[in-house]
Amino acid sequence: MSETGSASAADLVILGGGSGGYACALRAAELGLSVVLVEKDKIGGTCLHRGCIPTKALLHAAEVADNARDGAKLGVRSTFDGVDMAGVNSYKDGVVGRLHKGLQGLVAARGITVVDGAGTLEGPGVVRVGDRLLHGRHVVLATGSYARSLPGLELDDRIVTSDAALTLDRVPERVVVLGGGVIGVEFASVWRSFGAEVTIVEALPRLVPAEDEFCSTQLGRAFRRRKITARTGVRLSKATRSGDVVTVALENGEEIDADLLLVAVGRGPNTTGHGFAEAGIAMSDGFVTVDERLRTNLDGVYAVGDVTPGLQLAHRGFAHGIFVAEDVAGLAPTPLSDDGVPRVTYCDPEIASVGLTEDAARERHGEVHTLTYDLAGNGRSQILQTSGAIKLVQAGPAGADGPVVGVHMVGSRVGELVGEAQLIYNWEALPADVAALIHAHPTQSEALGEAHLALAGKPLHTHG
Repeated sequence: MSETGSASAADLVILGGGSGGYACALRAAELGLSVVLVEKDKIGGTCLHRGCIPTKALLHAAEVADNARDGAKLGVRSTFDGVDMAGVNSYKDGVVGRLHKGLQGLVAARGITVVDGAGTLEGPGVVRVGDRLLHGRHVVLATGSYARSLPGLELDDRIVTSDAALTLDRVPERVVVLGGGVIGVEFASVWRSFGAEVTIVEALPRLVPAEDEFCSTQLGRAFRRRKITARTGVRLSKATRSGDVVTVALENGEEIDADLLLVAVGRGPNTTGHGFAEAGIAMSDGFVTVDERLRTNLDGVYAVGDVTPGLQLAHRGFAHGIFVAEDVAGLAPTPLSDDGVPRVTYCDPEIASVGLTEDAARERHGEVHTLTYDLAGNGRSQILQTSGAIKLVQAGPAGADGPVVGVHMVGSRVGELVGEAQLIYNWEALPADVAALIHAHPTQSEALGEAHLALAGKPLHTHG
């Protein structure tokens, strides 16, 4: 890539090679645009290397541990003899390594120029990497996010964020998880399956507070059955370490001793140290301010993914990156809405949702109607021995022919149902539209169909 002169500028210079950045690069190259991708670490970013993929690998290993422990319930003579973390980490790292190699191949095959190093925005159309200036007709800010901590907490080998938790060489006997959001409940689920005593501390009144309250209630019940302790509505006072023991003091006076404290209080945007503010980028609370087309206040500069306000999800980053590439290419894509982005929490049981919570739906639509279908009536769920339910939120009063504006699901593997759920929400489907579709038997997708049958006034395997 040439270092001077607009005539030699690339169509896109992308600052960050995580989900949003590399998706933008791949789609732009596919559309015939010239692309320079700047990344200081590894292509794939947090999701591939320190987030989505490795955590879900741990969760699958946890599921295998539970299956081994519970085999006798199904007549299978299996035993659980413990967890070999070296083996688990080898499996996890193998998954990450194969995906990383494949991604590198895709980037190379599309003719994308990759520049190694930390990039700094110098102004519209200019990014600095070391002593080198990269010029682009458009610049995309895709620097991702980092694991937040709290003031007064000193991270070490016993007080860790999710980054260090992914590389543990042991299973702690006692864990306190600070934060009951997505990251917190996923790690709590893993460690409980591996045999640890787990306590979650959440300052807000319920677990997964960003989800519909129905999901929080269902998860709370399931975690109690799994003997995962949740302390909700209480804040951390301080954490002190003595030898290998971390004592967690809560504001209500309770103290909990643990071998490990996971700080899972959310993720912050990586917007410092990259020259954004110095270049004049408008920001709010550390996030880059964008319009509905993901444009910043600087001409030709876009921002995607976790650096923008809203859901911090890899697939939202993918969608943002693709949108910007198509926008730059003149395809006029439709702006994205966070409400239509599917959300999955991969603990046991899983949580999957799309659209509005009941409270948000009431604020937007006034009167709403809800229906809850218990998975106890679903054959596949009985086979999997999972409990949970599906809650639908419909705009308008009972009996009105309004669209389904929220789908909220809790149970084993319900994340695999969210694809259909997002079509229902994003296409503004009526309950009768979905009720007319055939769902294979026996599958958990039937539960989604049965819920809509009931909402349409013609329940089958439910009392209506």
